[in-house]
Amino acid sequence: MTSLPPRVPIGRRALAGLLAAPALAAPALAPGLARAQGAWPDRPIRLIVPFAPGGATDSSARAMSDRLSAVLGQTVVVENRSGAGGSIGAGVAAQARPDGATFLLDTIVQVVNPLVLRGLPFDYRTAFTPVMQVTRLPLALAVRADFPAQNLAEFVAEAKRRPGQISCGNAGNATAAHLAAALLQSRAGIELNNLPYRGGGDAGRDIAGGTLDSGMLTLVSLVALVQGGRARFLAVASPQRTSLLPDVPTLAESYPGTALDEWTGLFAPAGTPAPILEKLQAAVVKVLAEPEIRHRLAQIGAEPVGSSPEEFARFLAESRQQAEMLVREAKIEPS
Repeated sequence: MTSLPPRVPIGRRALAGLLAAPALAAPALAPGLARAQGAWPDRPIRLIVPFAPGGATDSSARAMSDRLSAVLGQTVVVENRSGAGGSIGAGVAAQARPDGATFLLDTIVQVVNPLVLRGLPFDYRTAFTPVMQVTRLPLALAVRADFPAQNLAEFVAEAKRRPGQISCGNAGNATAAHLAAALLQSRAGIELNNLPYRGGGDAGRDIAGGTLDSGMLTLVSLVALVQGGRARFLAVASPQRTSLLPDVPTLAESYPGTALDEWTGLFAPAGTPAPILEKLQAAVVKVLAEPEIRHRLAQIGAEPVGSSPEEFARFLAESRQQAEMLVREAKIEPS
């Protein structure tokens, strides 16, 4: 993880001595350093979500914001800045002062956007300090209710019988859902007609309406459809079965190595003092442990993680390597 080392606070006696010395002026403390010494947070905190309201990332942020406000003693305001595959909101966060007033709740686009978007005005690797992985958002392959396949094996057989003819919706070009579908095609040796939508909800509605054969989407876009008998789960793309759908097998059970989750992670503008990051990470871990929050996250298809900064940094490094491979396999050209 790239982060600045903690700055050494000025002790009270030392500071008093500086103030008393007639020949010396008291040094001015930078805002970030002043907050790092214990005052943070001393004003409302802006949590930027780089996607539209109502999606899985936005819902995760809003599920936690009230309790996080209570734990930190300051209001946490969720601010949606959507557009350009999440890069607009990330750009706003990247330009914010590193004083603990602004953070970013982002997704896999942190590692994918540098590969598929040209002309970004900031560098994802250096603009942010990773704080923690907050949630895991399992992806699932589902089909419309009258699709002839009852399980993954039958779906693959059908796709081999009709190469390129089975439509598979996802939440957008180069999203985790798109990459997971590309990974399945590569491992299973099939060709699907991949259709990017503006969001998982739109794809889910077409599955329910019978105009889309299948979709690789987050659970929040599919659970209600499956419960209502308008769609059917075939597999989840997580490395292990998710506790949210324990009876649904993974893709990897049939095709080892076929695993990819969507996720949310907390990032700070580079240069944010380490004590602030430590206090924020501890507060989020505390909130994620609350039964009510875990229940609210489960309702939107999210599993709490609450990793350490070191664990998250390793996770990001592995995700970057995987994203590079998948973007090549999916033949996604930068735009």
